[in-house]
Amino acid sequence: MKTLFKSTALLLFIQFIISTGFAQVQYQQKRDFNLSISGTSTMHDWEMKTSKIACNATFTFYEDGELGGLSLLDFTMPTESLKSERTGLDAVAYNALKTKQNPTITFNLIKASVSRQGTLINCSGKLTVAGETREVELVAAAKMNADHSINIRGSKQIDMRDFDIEPPTFLFGKFKTGEVVTINFDLTFRQ
Repeated sequence: MKTLFKSTALLLFIQFIISTGFAQVQYQQKRDFNLSISGTSTMHDWEMKTSKIACNATFTFYEDGELGGLSLLDFTMPTESLKSERTGLDAVAYNALKTKQNPTITFNLIKASVSRQGTLINCSGKLTVAGETREVELVAAAKMNADHSINIRGSKQIDMRDFDIEPPTFLFGKFKTGEVVTINFDLTFRQ
């Protein structure tokens, strides 16, 4: 009985030490963001931007307020919120992305690590595009702002064929887009 009591007391003490050493705080991405997808074609380079995303994150902070971890990141974007300066390009992209059957692009965090200084986040998660889900690795710069918001910035190159997307062609196949696209993101999370 004494051993059980000592073990229980030790576990409670360890839990107390851990819980006072860091805190988890939920954040949302509200209005401060830039997210674009860019690529190449045999005619010209192109870029599409979105004006609508939903993103929640749970960050872990050390007792001194420094960023220590990321335990949750869920991202959703309506695919047809992506717009370029050319409506013809948009229509070709929506067709390639199969937006009627797959109206959203999502990313769900699997695991993440934060550098000792809290300035770099390495994470892996499940990215779903055009109905296909693949595990991807992301690296992003993190910055704590004076108002306690967190800015996350980075980019990721993706081969469309990895998601069973045929690189779009236009003008009866005369012009073709490149297979690789670049996703650029700059998100500010607030409590």
